[in-house]
This record gives sequence, C-alpha cells and structure tokens, in this order.
Amino acid sequence: MTPLLLLGGGGHCRACIDVIEAEARYQIVGIVQPPTEGTEAVLGYPILGSDDDLPALLAKTPNALVTVGQIKSPGTRRRLFNLLKHHGAKLPVIQSPTAYCSRHATLGEGSLLMHACLINANARIGANCIINSQALIEHDAEIGDHCHIATGARVNGGVLIGEGTFIGSGAILKQGISIGAGAIIGAGQVALTGLPAETTLRSSQRGIISS
Repeated sequence: MTPLLLLGGGGHCRACIDVIEAEARYQIVGIVQPPTEGTEAVLGYPILGSDDDLPALLAKTPNALVTVGQIKSPGTRRRLFNLLKHHGAKLPVIQSPTAYCSRHATLGEGSLLMHACLINANARIGANCIINSQALIEHDAEIGDHCHIATGARVNGGVLIGEGTFIGSGAILKQGISIGAGAIIGAGQVALTGLPAETTLRSSQRGIISS
C-alpha cells in the first residue's frame, strides 16, 4: 500500500482513518498537528510532528490528506491544503468502498467520499471537499473547492455550490439553485431558492433566518 500522511488529529481524523483503512489503498504512517493539540497517538497512529516538520515528512511520504473537520469556516482546511500544495505534496482522492461514485463524475484532488455517500452522473466535486456519510450529490450538481457536505445532506440535480460552503446534516437543496461561496446551510434546513455568498440559513423558534 502507498504511504499516506494525515494533517489534523481530531474527531474528523478518526472518521477519515476508518475510511482509509476500509479502502485499503493507503497505509497511514502518522499524523501532523500543532503541539498544543497533544502528542497521543490517534487510533494507534503516531503524531509525527507539526507544520514545521512537513518538508522533511513529505520528502519521505509525498502523499497527504487534510483530516481537519469543517463546520463553519473552511479556513483551516484551505490553509493546510495550500500548505501541502506549496510543499509539492500529492493529495489523493479517498473513497470508502461503500460510497458510490459515477464514472461520469469528476472529483478534485484531496477530496474524501465517506461511507455510503452517492455521487451521481456528471456531478463535479472540487478539491479538498468532504462528502460525508450518506450524503447525496445528484446529477449535474457542482461543488466548489473546500466544501463540506455533511451527513445525509441532499444536493439535488444541477445545484451549484460555491467554494468554502458548509451544508449541514440532513439539509435539502432544491434542484437548480445556486449557493454562494462561504454560505452555511444549517442542519435539517430546506433551501428552495438560491443564497448569496457568506449567507447563513438556520432555524430558530421563529423559523428560518437568513443573515
């Protein structure tokens, strides 16, 4: 198996490890994270150093994956992705064996397809994206770079999602709408119309708030 380095050792990293082990194409050599995050092994994989150690680590293990999660801001994932690119790393696509991805779909480098997600024909997934467990990306949908489509979200046909957007668990996006870059759609929300960039759609006691 091909050696693989992981950046970020939190909860999302543990979920990524499960997918990587199930896919069985890459052998995890260890994890890179800030010293403030601790040095304890993650699911048995050692902490090898911090960002400052990346040049030496990548010289030995050029394949790497960003394993920091993304709930609201894509900033940390984007920074780490760009750092890896700066150091010449290779960022493979990781796909769970229980995920389905049409051969007519396009996947950007460093993206992760988690358990039981479905990517339909002519969908386009950008770089450094998380398509989480049981999420659906329908035909002709387009997901920009650095997006997180959370568990069980439904992105219907022809939807356009801008870079750095977060789509929460169980959210439903009507076919053909456009979501601007950096938008946040909260868990369980239904987007029937498009949203401008940097807009948040969430629930409250009075219903839906767009801000």
